[in-house]
Amino acid sequence: MLHHWVKPLPKAFRERLHTLPDGMFGQKIRLWDAQNTDFSEVKIALLGAGEAQAQAVREALYRMAYPFAPQTVIDLGNLRRSEAASMRSVLFELISAGILPVVMAASDELARMQFLAYEETKSAVSITVVDEQLRIGDAPSLSPEQRIYTSLLHPRHRLLFHAGFIGCQTHRMSEEQVSYLMSHHFDVLRLGKSRAALEEAEPILRDADLLCFHLSALKAAEAPGVLRPSPSGYTWEEACQLCRYAGMSDKLTSFGIYGFVREDCSLTAQGVAQMIWYFLDGFFNRKGDFPFSTDGLKEYVVDFPGMNFQITFWKSARSGRWWLQTPSASAANYGRHYLVPCSFQDYQAACREELPERLVQALQRFT
Repeated sequence: MLHHWVKPLPKAFRERLHTLPDGMFGQKIRLWDAQNTDFSEVKIALLGAGEAQAQAVREALYRMAYPFAPQTVIDLGNLRRSEAASMRSVLFELISAGILPVVMAASDELARMQFLAYEETKSAVSITVVDEQLRIGDAPSLSPEQRIYTSLLHPRHRLLFHAGFIGCQTHRMSEEQVSYLMSHHFDVLRLGKSRAALEEAEPILRDADLLCFHLSALKAAEAPGVLRPSPSGYTWEEACQLCRYAGMSDKLTSFGIYGFVREDCSLTAQGVAQMIWYFLDGFFNRKGDFPFSTDGLKEYVVDFPGMNFQITFWKSARSGRWWLQTPSASAANYGRHYLVPCSFQDYQAACREELPERLVQALQRFT
């Protein structure tokens, strides 16, 4: 069915890949065509939604090293039409087949389709967005790109379990937006706090089924090829670390990079290529310790004597990562969501009878 929506890479581009040195990405990656339908070994599929921009990213990515397992990464090519319906259909096909799609998209507005691709799966999902702003609101003055997530959050989509927002800048957030997100116990990690301790973003990324990364979250000096560059934001090194955190999450099943509009900007193309590379590096270093059960996890119980209250934490021996167990009886209805990713610092705070705001919000989601 993919051939209805996807256009394979041009023959001339494929032939040029043979001139690359041995061991390079472009020589090792599998390239899809309509006659090759065996996806049995494929784990990750690259997809362009904006042909010129995606090709610019490939020019940089394919000149990088490829240390990953053979036959596990495929490049499907580009959407025949960079429109919502096509992208949604392709992503649903891939996710249903257990293949993680990595989308390279020019339009920020396509990010909503990444979530809607899960509609037919009938299970609740969590989304994490990396962006400089909260793209929610229904004011007439807002452009479509400024209200991308409005229909998912307000009113809350029936399949949305949780949402996290990373990299938001305080001067870009209205009181009403912040109040709405906090009242629904969503995670909001501001740019300044995350840059001071980037590892604080890891639990939020680990809790996501899908990640939408808007390049406007980066500084203009780093990513001049976006629609509206900002003077403040992440560096490429920080963006790559966030992508590696996301790749290592056993729960994550799709990843999209949005907002690269100027294909002539080689710096931005190279940066996006690096983000994808480090996401793959994280993916192929997954520890398989996402706790569908607590088997293989070590239990730590923290008492709050003054409140006659206990909190249970779990630590993975494989990765050293931590989870908070939701005490509510209703948690059993949420399956894989009832263990909430957290950090060692969260556990240490609980031992001092302190509970970080993020964990308070997590506990309240189940009450």
